Amino acid sequence: MGAGGRMNEATTDTNVLKRVPCFRDDKMGAGGRMNEATADTNVLKRVPTAKTPFEISDLKKAIPPHCFKRSLATSSYYLFRDIAICYTFYYLASNFIPLLPKPLNYLAWPIYWFCQGSSFMGIWSIGHDLGHHAFSEYQWLDDTLGFILHSSFLTPYFSFKYSHRSHHAHTNSMEYDEVWIPKRKADTLYSEVLNNPLGNLIMTVVRLLLSFPMYFTFNIHGREYNGFASHFYPQSPIFNASERKQIWLSDAGMVVAFYALYKIAAATSATWLFCIYGAPLLVMNAHFIFFTFLHHSHPSLAHYDSREWDWIRGALSTVDRDYGIFNTIFHDVTCAHVVHHLISTIPHYHTVEATKAIKPILGDYYKYDDTPILKAFWRETKECIFVEPDEGAENSGIYWFRK
Repeated sequence: MGAGGRMNEATTDTNVLKRVPCFRDDKMGAGGRMNEATADTNVLKRVPTAKTPFEISDLKKAIPPHCFKRSLATSSYYLFRDIAICYTFYYLASNFIPLLPKPLNYLAWPIYWFCQGSSFMGIWSIGHDLGHHAFSEYQWLDDTLGFILHSSFLTPYFSFKYSHRSHHAHTNSMEYDEVWIPKRKADTLYSEVLNNPLGNLIMTVVRLLLSFPMYFTFNIHGREYNGFASHFYPQSPIFNASERKQIWLSDAGMVVAFYALYKIAAATSATWLFCIYGAPLLVMNAHFIFFTFLHHSHPSLAHYDSREWDWIRGALSTVDRDYGIFNTIFHDVTCAHVVHHLISTIPHYHTVEATKAIKPILGDYYKYDDTPILKAFWRETKECIFVEPDEGAENSGIYWFRK
């Protein structure tokens, strides 16, 4: 930037493409990685539940102003890059895997499914940003692109946009959060029947394979409503009167997507469609359930009922984790989720930098867990079965995960 003021926009767009890497916790000794037992103890240390000594305005002031800039050029670069990667996987799979001999064929397809499903998740994550109006300065453009992208992955765009907005408004509220509502000990199916290694394995498989469509269809993992709660039902109590017309539009997008898939299957075969699109979609669904479960399930994070809940402590009741290369593939939604809950309109390519800027203010209210991700997932599925208040604090309005 020159002495006179603002750098030109081309320079700014070039700089934002120099990705700030996700971070590991700074609380390591000079010798490198801390002792694993010590690390496990630290990551399980409870986040404070007292009212925060800072406000959201303090956090916004600490974030560099350019982090709030939504650049259409930069956002479009990431979108078209992801689409190009997706097309490359499709081209390679459709043209070369069928030519492989049988044993290699059986190995190649699952590799493609995982890679393409991960690619799908990256594009879906950009659709998620579009729903938050974090892509460009144009709401109509964000909604148009988001509608197309999410419909392509059998996600009702406007339905999810509105329920997800409510999730951000009520994070970790026992009564009003929209997703990953924890069970209570009184729910014996979870606290007793399935609370064992076999039950845990069964629930994990079912959760990863089915929870994505079941959430949208039957509000599985969602809050309880009076009446039929579904993302496909315009009269669902999830939505208010002003939103119902766009739920019809979401449904229309789904109908068009299913019709397009039917025509593709008719022109090729159901097997071809499953191998090229269906199996990767299941992988994408599993990715979504995997990392959203880990965002909102951690032994150190509290849930609050209406006696104690407030917005900023709810927003801070999520955790950043290191997914390695998948941080880049999923556009840092994995390792910069806390700041996303605080200010959801920050574009994904600025969230890591924004997180680093607010960490000194957040202090112990910020949770980062660098436990290897598969180990963390297995730990959370075992440790985060239901929530109850601490013994002697039954009327505190604060709930912690138990097993």
